[in-house]
Amino acid sequence: MSFLKKFFTNVFHDGQIHEDQSSFEDLSEAQLDAHLRIASYGGFSLTDAVRPSFDLQVVPSAGYRHDVYKDRATGVEIPVIMAAASSDTMMDVFVDLLEPLGDQVDVVLETSHDRNSNGHDDLYREHIDAPVFKSILYDFEDMLLNDGCTGIAVLNPNIPLELQFDEHKLLIMYGQELGEFEEILNSCGLRRDQDIKFITEAEHVHSSRDEFHSMFDELKYRLGIDEIY
Repeated sequence: MSFLKKFFTNVFHDGQIHEDQSSFEDLSEAQLDAHLRIASYGGFSLTDAVRPSFDLQVVPSAGYRHDVYKDRATGVEIPVIMAAASSDTMMDVFVDLLEPLGDQVDVVLETSHDRNSNGHDDLYREHIDAPVFKSILYDFEDMLLNDGCTGIAVLNPNIPLELQFDEHKLLIMYGQELGEFEEILNSCGLRRDQDIKFITEAEHVHSSRDEFHSMFDELKYRLGIDEIY
């Protein structure tokens, strides 16, 4: 399957195209193919999982910012750090960010492989030793970095913190005390920028491949997951 076709297999599955005209409309195949092949912007390298809009409503860059998540049902506000790292350092940053979660974690795999519309399925694994989990991550590094239909969340129920590595390959940290996460981000060379915009905040496209779906099933097996949560 060509690079172009990889991107346009269920490409707008997360509903980023609304009533406004898409920047991808009326492009020639050559223009589209050229845009989707651009893998870096100003030294920031993208994975194959996602690409920004043709008109670059958001130019991808490295950094992080503080934000707040508000639970609509309870009204509770939870501090959030959102971060983007270049593809060449992304997995190492993710693994380093696992440290505040302790020696044993719960893992949630997120998949939209079998969906033709918005949303994803969550698959839950409780109580996995962190060193074992980190080893498995590196075994599946190619799929985790480059599959736009796979995300992963990690938490420890005894520690009120959660770390997400989502389908867009953003790193998202939730919790009341995020200082240790921020120290790790800084030590990895990422800097706080409250004006940074992320690829999710504008039109974008996802990519997946058939072999990634198969690898996802293998990852489920390695993690001991056999049902949707």
